[in-house]
Amino acid sequence: MSSGCNRQVEHGGGLTAACESFGGEPQEWLDLSTGINPNPVTMPAISNTVWQRLPDTRLVDCARCAAANHYRVTDGVLPLPVAGVQNAIQLLPQITDGPVAVLGPTYDEYRYRFELAGRPVDVIPELSGVKPAHRVVVVVNPNNPDGRTHAPEILLRLAGELASRDGTLVVDEAFADMRPELSLAGYAGRQPGLVVLRSFGKFFGLAGLRLGFVMADGPTLDKLDRLQGPWAVSGPALEVARVLLNQADIVRSVSRQIIGRRQALETVLEQAGLSVLGGADLFLLVDDARAKAIHELLCKQHILTRIFQNRPNWIRFGLCADRESDQRLGHALAQID
Repeated sequence: MSSGCNRQVEHGGGLTAACESFGGEPQEWLDLSTGINPNPVTMPAISNTVWQRLPDTRLVDCARCAAANHYRVTDGVLPLPVAGVQNAIQLLPQITDGPVAVLGPTYDEYRYRFELAGRPVDVIPELSGVKPAHRVVVVVNPNNPDGRTHAPEILLRLAGELASRDGTLVVDEAFADMRPELSLAGYAGRQPGLVVLRSFGKFFGLAGLRLGFVMADGPTLDKLDRLQGPWAVSGPALEVARVLLNQADIVRSVSRQIIGRRQALETVLEQAGLSVLGGADLFLLVDDARAKAIHELLCKQHILTRIFQNRPNWIRFGLCADRESDQRLGHALAQID
């Protein structure tokens, strides 16, 4: 059983703190600490009325329909927009009951938020660790930070088992945009006890927009909607989602660009003699006994990566935006002793 719910969770993206410790201005740094597309898409034009008015039902429904089409939801239960997946995570303790199992190591906000709500949490290394007492199971698929994946049929079977005891399976698909074969989004509305979370900003490089979608059965989405309150997602965010999710050519272009950027990162890390343990399309995880030293060496050259206190051999690299950034990273890594 894990403990320490009063300890804040560490995240990537701590560029301000890095500048304070190692100097430089934020624009001088190469920030590889997050799993976000480093090449944001061009923002669509947004009319003044969208900026001026509170988001109305039509705007919300148009974004939900676009998300249903993009995420291949076919059961008629439209995805619910939320102010980022993080917001949905913070609401999960209020719509579930009982002991929790989190498949880890993974995004630690799940453990933290359930423990903060007074719920017992077990961080389990394998799905075989799920016990009959567990009423909630959390699986990040693909996983952050090691990229581990689980076949849909295995997760659907687990969802059915949990539903039989009024439990809930939460599947976080924040990094599944380029792995549609893994997604359970199309099952969420008709499989009781299944909640699927999708991030919008990571794939499109618009994390600052703070937008995500939740897929589940109607009653579950209604509970979440009531909890998050009116106008939880801004009108401009909904309009951006409506436009981008309806443009398949933009989605294909972004996918191709991400594939190229990941391949370039793999090459840089391989040339530096680093062993890639795993990863997803937007980041790679290296297993190396020198992880902390590598992180600090890169920080001195104003390149920010992500290390993990509970896994001292792990260091995660986000994608570089272009060839110039690839070369900068490669040059810095060449100085590793």
